[in-house]
Amino acid sequence: MTPERRYTDAEVAEILDRATETHAGSTPGAPSATGLTLAELEDIGNEVGIPKDAIARAAARLDRPLPDAVAHRTFLGTTVGVGRSIQLPRRLTDEEWNRLVVDLRMTFDAKGKIRQEGAFRQWTNGNLQVLLEPTGSGERLRLRTVKGSAVPGMGAGGAMMAGAAIGGMVAFFTGATSALVDLSMLAATGAVLFGYARISLPSWARTREQQMEDVIARLGASVGTEGDGTG
Repeated sequence: MTPERRYTDAEVAEILDRATETHAGSTPGAPSATGLTLAELEDIGNEVGIPKDAIARAAARLDRPLPDAVAHRTFLGTTVGVGRSIQLPRRLTDEEWNRLVVDLRMTFDAKGKIRQEGAFRQWTNGNLQVLLEPTGSGERLRLRTVKGSAVPGMGAGGAMMAGAAIGGMVAFFTGATSALVDLSMLAATGAVLFGYARISLPSWARTREQQMEDVIARLGASVGTEGDGTG
């Protein structure tokens, strides 16, 4: 019979901290030389008004694969691309991969294209790429995307503003003041183009990051509960 999972003092503190994220109240210390079981943790939570399901969810998250840090691609100081990855403790089965593809299609509202080359699998939709690659201990899932219209729009707008500024300086020193009106219009057009391309980027980046994190969370939960228990 497999012995019941016991949590160390550090893990107990982390579980209680996570469980109380949405529930007010203090958490009593629970030092133990041998650790605590999930049932004992639930009893502690019950003493301070933390629901058992909140404790169970927090404990389950402790044993799931952890996502890597978010990767950003920037252009002119603004995020134009985001990425997320997670190390999985084992290879996904074909059925799990198919479920992941369905989740991706629903999350990003896109059919996308599936491709496989040997042990490498991927799902892509334009600039959005989801790659599943083998590692020594399992597989790594990588999600990344770039706002395709951002770099050309910001680049063109920035170039127009820079050109107008240089042209304005030349016109000023050469006395060709008649050109300043046209240069001003060029600068204004560049500013509008730059601003239009940039203004939606923060919201776009937050949305894509959250979507990626949701996909990874669901996959991590699936691997952690249906896999070999090493996640």
